Amino acid sequence: MKIGCVGAGFIGRAVAKLAVDNGHQAMLSNSRGPRSLTSTMVAVKAAVGTVADAVAFGDVVLLAIPFYAVADLDPALFEGKIVMDACNYYPGRDDPVPALDDGSATTSGMVQQHLAGAKVVKAWNAILERDIEKDARAAGAADRRALPIAGDDLEAKSAVAALFHSLGYDVVDAGPLSEGWRFERARPAYCVPLGKAELEAKLADAGIGEQADGAWRQ
Repeated sequence: MKIGCVGAGFIGRAVAKLAVDNGHQAMLSNSRGPRSLTSTMVAVKAAVGTVADAVAFGDVVLLAIPFYAVADLDPALFEGKIVMDACNYYPGRDDPVPALDDGSATTSGMVQQHLAGAKVVKAWNAILERDIEKDARAAGAADRRALPIAGDDLEAKSAVAALFHSLGYDVVDAGPLSEGWRFERARPAYCVPLGKAELEAKLADAGIGEQADGAWRQ
């Protein structure tokens, strides 16, 4: 599978490297252009290009940029694409978003609104970058970690789940994008290593309006 990465920070690089190491192809991009990614290209063994190049390249596209930068993306580039949205909203970093602050919207729901022609799947947002390669396990391993996804398009979710399985992770489908809040920032399942049954329980018990205050970093 070809993975086009929009964003070449910690998450983008880690997913690209894991993908390449497991027989997939990856292309990294960022807002500064491919010349800024020469050393990353060598380290990750991935191709580099512009954002438009990476989106066109990917069978699936990883969106791994700060949430505030989503509004700068050209929606036309993403028409018809499966987009794995790894973005998270951090009030101290991003522009204030009242609809996210009061829980009336979800981050990936807003990404889907902006990229209206894409098939957005919330994915890769609930794992720390340092764990992406470290926690991958072969299928059937007793300590295989599960990661959550959410999305409105069943075929897109199926494609993303297949990719996750090939990279060493079980998957728990949390439902449509409207349920993506269950593994947003500081929820009980956010960035915590869990098996499939444990993750299902944490997602079910997420609690609207309740957030762990940094406990996920411990």
